[in-house]
Amino acid sequence: MSAHFQVGRGTVLPGFLDAHVHLALIDGTVLPSGGIARVLDLGGWLPDDLRASLPDLAYANQFMTAPGGYPRHSSWAEPGWSYAVATAADADTAVDLQVGAGASVLKITLNSVDGPVLGTEALAAVVGRAHELRMPVVAHAEGARQAGRAFVAGVDAFAHTPFSEQLADDLVTAMAARMTWISTLDMHGWGHPTPAFEIASDNLRRFHAAGGRVLYGTDLGNGPLPLGLNSREIAALLGVGPTPSDILTALCSPAPLGLTLGDNRVTFIPGERPQDPRDFTDWLVTARALTRSELEVLA
Repeated sequence: MSAHFQVGRGTVLPGFLDAHVHLALIDGTVLPSGGIARVLDLGGWLPDDLRASLPDLAYANQFMTAPGGYPRHSSWAEPGWSYAVATAADADTAVDLQVGAGASVLKITLNSVDGPVLGTEALAAVVGRAHELRMPVVAHAEGARQAGRAFVAGVDAFAHTPFSEQLADDLVTAMAARMTWISTLDMHGWGHPTPAFEIASDNLRRFHAAGGRVLYGTDLGNGPLPLGLNSREIAALLGVGPTPSDILTALCSPAPLGLTLGDNRVTFIPGERPQDPRDFTDWLVTARALTRSELEVLA
């Protein structure tokens, strides 16, 4: 994490990132007031009016899925948000279309609970084409063995901490050596933990302990999640091993998954970081994202 510094009566940090949002499903213009300076949009059309209000963003555009696969028939997703990849021969066209639309990260869905998933050859071809174009690949993995399939195919990151099955220790260790996991723990119950929350928490605890890279992410647009820093997500992360310093690293990652550390906004938190870790979450969620000119007014 980049060093923080004091200005006025507060702490300035690199712009906080939410690494899993769906801007088409929320009012993204309010995110800076909730402390979020940068976002990674992981599927759906990008609203045109957000270019000015959220200049530090990267997006995936369409979901890469099997014909009829998730989220093609989900009520929250427009039909055009998905691109069906039937065979390996379709991979180049599918990926190239996302690049042509301005995407800098690719989103693959492997959800065997809600429909068919990409076959082994098609999955490998999609990941291979994205990597040829130096494009990171993020997977939604849900259902038996889907996380393992994604790993074997070379996927770079999980859009969610795996939550539908407890992963074997050796698989978690192997994943920690080269993968990034986006947390999204609070979406499982929104403060009322579900069995999926417990599974994800156990997987993330072991992934973090093995040295895996974790990014803060919430899946904004999926249920009653706050439009800004989520104290429940932070508390859940602290509960599985990351320290307050690790949380700041997860929020301030300099170059995650197609998104650079932009200069448009920094994060300002009133007051100094508390010495008592028990006060950390309450301090953190008072953050707001400021432009450089707004920061100068406080100096």
